[in-house]
Amino acid sequence: MSELKTSPFTVKETMKDEWLQSMTDPFREALLPAGDDLPERVKACAEPLRDEPAFDPDAIARAAEAIILPSEARFERPILERAVRIGLAHIEATFQGDHPKYGVEKYQWARCDGFPPTIISTVDALTLWGMTERAEELMSYWLHCFIYRDGSIEFQGPAISEYGQLLNTVRILVERGARAEWLPCHARIIRRMVEYLKGLIHSSGEIGLVVGGPEDDRRHDPATYFHNNAWLVRGFRDWAALLPAAEAEEIDAIAESLLKLLISAIRDVWPDDPADWWLPPVTETRLPQSGEIKRPSYVTETVLGSYSNYRYWLELLSSGVLPRDLAGRIVYARLNGGGQFLGITRIHEFLDDWPLCHWLDGLWQLGMWDDFRLSLWGHIYYSQAEGHMTAYEAVSFPPGKKMSPYCLPCQLVAVRAAAKIALPGNVRCGG
Repeated sequence: MSELKTSPFTVKETMKDEWLQSMTDPFREALLPAGDDLPERVKACAEPLRDEPAFDPDAIARAAEAIILPSEARFERPILERAVRIGLAHIEATFQGDHPKYGVEKYQWARCDGFPPTIISTVDALTLWGMTERAEELMSYWLHCFIYRDGSIEFQGPAISEYGQLLNTVRILVERGARAEWLPCHARIIRRMVEYLKGLIHSSGEIGLVVGGPEDDRRHDPATYFHNNAWLVRGFRDWAALLPAAEAEEIDAIAESLLKLLISAIRDVWPDDPADWWLPPVTETRLPQSGEIKRPSYVTETVLGSYSNYRYWLELLSSGVLPRDLAGRIVYARLNGGGQFLGITRIHEFLDDWPLCHWLDGLWQLGMWDDFRLSLWGHIYYSQAEGHMTAYEAVSFPPGKKMSPYCLPCQLVAVRAAAKIALPGNVRCGG
């Protein structure tokens, strides 16, 4: 597009209408060949996001500057290092001691405290950047405070996928340098969670796909969601990797049986035409609250479509358990069903990026390096505010404004993604 060759411009309403109506990311085709110039060209596409900071920006800046990053880290632009530092500084600003908070304003309410993505994103971010001791402390507190005696999560609407992601988080923490005694000290709590999940998987008397809630906002629409079951497979695999061989064999066997059922169910439900972008996220044809599942004309037209694009497809992709052809169909669906703008996730008629790390992880696994960078830089410039770099849960199309308050998982998107390209040991993907 010709606009990419200009400096930032004032967005006219007619242009915004075109963006809202586009079934493809209106900038992607022109941006992907940008190479080393991609950050500057992404920044030139639209007016920046401007709004108020979540915390005192001077205090955040001082805390960010004091953070010691790994000496081997290399950043392609100074702003990427700043995004990492500011993101990590927001962890201590958001948590109340060891107690988690999702964000500010309405996200400081106690009912949000046990939301699993807060601890999942925090432990990942801290361990990636060498802060494992703090990650141990926060994970220990979370497990003791938010896992019931029956192994379920103390939260109003935990997704089944979040259980698998918590098991993945345990493995991450252990393998990134937790003290040898950390896992034995917490194994009993984690095993309670695993037993709870085994009960769900065997609820019919034999191994079967789990019916459950997909996301806190949609907790009243439990069904057989593909992303939930994919992350149970991944979580069981990750837990088995930490167990003695005899115990691991049983957990791995459950995971592999569940995976076979999952792949078969997906192939039965998804359309045969690979160019058909509408990929239903469940086996059912109707949901308890929302009713009959209808094909949207564009993905954000319906609530189910929006949440599929915002979270369900992305988590199914990030699980890493799908064959490549099915993973590729998810990417195709998002890019051709009206699901993306400047690499950022569309939901309804605004942008919401806290689950973006699942998209970034999936792109990385598939070797889609250029798309990975587009989404990372799009997030930094259009989901994080100019200057203080606060990341809001949801923002408007440019010129961007806050639609929902700051939340920590969104602030940590760039922190987590940057590690893939700034730290040694992460082989750059081709493609």
